[in-house]
Amino acid sequence: MTVELRHLRAFLAIAEEGGITRAAVRLHLTQPALSRMLKALEDHLGARLVDRSTHHLRLTDAGHAFRTRAATAVAAVDAALDPQRAGTWPLRVGHAWSALGQHTTTVLRRWGTTHPSMPLELLRFDDRTAGLSQGRVDAALLRVPPNTPGTRATLLFTEPRMVAVPSDSALATHPDLVLAALTHEIIVVNPVSGSTTLTLWPPETRPTTVLNVDNTDDWLAAIASARGIGVTSSATATLHPYPGVTYLPLTDAPALPLHLVWNNPPSHPAVTTLADFIREIAQ
Repeated sequence: MTVELRHLRAFLAIAEEGGITRAAVRLHLTQPALSRMLKALEDHLGARLVDRSTHHLRLTDAGHAFRTRAATAVAAVDAALDPQRAGTWPLRVGHAWSALGQHTTTVLRRWGTTHPSMPLELLRFDDRTAGLSQGRVDAALLRVPPNTPGTRATLLFTEPRMVAVPSDSALATHPDLVLAALTHEIIVVNPVSGSTTLTLWPPETRPTTVLNVDNTDDWLAAIASARGIGVTSSATATLHPYPGVTYLPLTDAPALPLHLVWNNPPSHPAVTTLADFIREIAQ
């Protein structure tokens, strides 16, 4: 059979909705028709993409791997057919928070000067891969690269870690802090896209209480309201000043690496060029 775009959209809808019934409603198709499209795609690939043996539909390992490729392909077609982008081929770069920190503005402006026909679009997505696994970007700026087959990552630079504390707290009176000083604090953590876990601390000084939030805005609000403290990169202090939050150097915490991550093969030919471009500016 010939695989068409509709087969990829059908599979992605099933994966995103977690079931054929909801996916069929979303695509305005009957369930039998959607099931036939899925089976035809699986037959073509010679692999089962969806496990139907349990009450709740789930993707197989092959399904998870194919989902990334399918999303990238669909997004590329949509971008190519977008009338607003006619005549240009933008390079879309995702980030979950703080982008390139202090280098963000410099990179955007210099890229615009040196590559006027190739806009650099910096897009924020609050998820673990900053839109990369959904094919919404060509590359992503990630502090924690995903352990996903078919992706490549290159280190851009490292960032010092900072601790964010309520401005009216006793901690805010110090010029800097160490990890052990935070042992008895509530640690505000973003498990969706953040880089901090309790494993940052040695076992003997590890905090015991965590407050989970969903994004950077909620992380900042929790700290400003004295519900806890947070650990982040210097990029957050640069791009996210916030009333009621004070950032201090965390002197004994390891630096945080920032990577550029993309699917292999890349969906845009300038991805590796961008990596070299950023490294040169950050030196």
